[in-house]
Amino acid sequence: MIKKSMVTTAFDLPGFRVKRNFGIVRGITVRSRSILGTIGGSLQTIVGGNITAFTSLCEKAREEAFELMLNHAAEMGANAVVGMCYDANEVMDGVTEVLAYGTAVWVEAAGESA
Repeated sequence: MIKKSMVTTAFDLPGFRVKRNFGIVRGITVRSRSILGTIGGSLQTIVGGNITAFTSLCEKAREEAFELMLNHAAEMGANAVVGMCYDANEVMDGVTEVLAYGTAVWVEAAGESA
């Protein structure tokens, strides 16, 4: 498994050198709101502020997509992911796709030799 500390939105990891590039990896999940979550979120919009029902749903979707991306990278033999990003699209009303993607790489500490 790839440690979360070995994932970055940058294209390098300080103190490490990229030794091998495995290519693009991704994790995708498609989530929908439950009827109770929709009602709860709708009621929270009346009061305003952070809509915790939707925040929780979004965070769970991002975490799931992130973990799927890490699994994909590990299956390829990587020990890090660089250039990591998220993307989200509404597939239909109330149904959202969340994508985590980046480049799977093998890194070594800058002082190590191949």
